[in-house]
Parts: sequence; C-alpha cells; structure tokens
Amino acid sequence: MSSAPRLQAVVFDMDGTLIDSSWVVPAAFIATIEELGGPRLDRDRVIASYVLGPPATIMERFLGRPIEPSEIDGYHARLRAEAERRGVKPYPGIVEGLEALARSVALGVFTNADLGNVDVLLRTAGLLDRFAAVVGADEVAPDFKPAADGLLLACERLGVEAARTAYIGDEPQDGETAHRAGALAVAARWGHLMDDVSAFDVAADRPADLPDVLGLT
Repeated sequence: MSSAPRLQAVVFDMDGTLIDSSWVVPAAFIATIEELGGPRLDRDRVIASYVLGPPATIMERFLGRPIEPSEIDGYHARLRAEAERRGVKPYPGIVEGLEALARSVALGVFTNADLGNVDVLLRTAGLLDRFAAVVGADEVAPDFKPAADGLLLACERLGVEAARTAYIGDEPQDGETAHRAGALAVAARWGHLMDDVSAFDVAADRPADLPDVLGLT
C-alpha cells in the first residue's frame, strides 16, 4: 500500500489561527457600524458573523444596505487604529512553528477577511513577510468559505497541488473548505473559535506540533 504524498505547502487561516484578533476586529466593527447608523453590536454577535464573508459583506448585513468604498476604507482605518492601540500578536509558538515548517514546505494564507484586514493584522503582528501567497475573500467573491476557490487560488499562487497541501484553521468551515479543495484539513486546537475537531482530518494542540502532525519531521 503506497503512502500519502508528502506535503508541499501549508496554508493557514488568519484570525484565530495565526493571530489572536478576538478583541481588535470586533472593536473596529462595532465602532464603524454604529458610526454609519447601524445597530450597537456586542462582541459575540460580531464574531458569529465572520462566517458571512469579508468585512464588506458583514457590514452590509448589519447596515441593511450596500456600502461605499469610502466606508470600507473607514473600517480599515479604524482597524489599524485599534491594532496599534491594543496590539495584535501571533499565538504563542506560531513564529517558531512557521520557521520549522518553512524548512520543508511553502507557506500561504487564505482568510475570509479581505486583503485590507490581512495587511493591517499580519503586518502589525510581524507575520506578513513569512508567506509566499496571501488570498483574501474579496479576491474570490462571492465564493467565500466554505467554498474552495480561495484555497485553490492560494495553491495556484504557491505552485502546488491542493492534494499536497494542508489547510489549518480553527472552525468547522475551515475543515469543509479543505475537503472541498482536496486538501488535508488540520484543526488548530489553540484557536479561539475551536470547539469541535470533527470536521478535520487531524488536529494539532500547539503550533509546535505541526511538523509532527503533518509528517514533516
């Protein structure tokens, strides 16, 4: 019986997997939506809306209308201010885990956030330059997670097949996205939305465990 092909790439979800943005992002949404005449939201309601797609889609749902480019720019400015004020840090062990993986595979990011969020959050966390490919949901709209389009685009940019790629995330739709693309679904048990690993093929308790879990040691 032949063994599974060795991985060539690892693609990460961003929020809740690479970085803890569980306060910064909700704070930016809450302030922006209220300024634009929308409801006063609480943090849990904002976090529950992440499955809807990128920030523009979330804002339109709460405001009940299409938004203007200047309004999404305003949200990104608010996010940058919140990130600078509160700080955005990688989860413990992420930097070391990325360094270990980079010795064996190409690294990428696919997130349901947009590229504006990616630039603000990964740059603030000092991680942006560690990835050879970054895909935001605004690049594949309206085919957000759990559609496979964004992950497949990340694989294309990395020059690898999805079948030789692992996708690491912290919520069930990440596992479904990986499976739709034909990639290995890896649960990040450390993520702030992780409460059920049944949608994934394998799970890692800590970033330091990833090389062993992925068979890269």
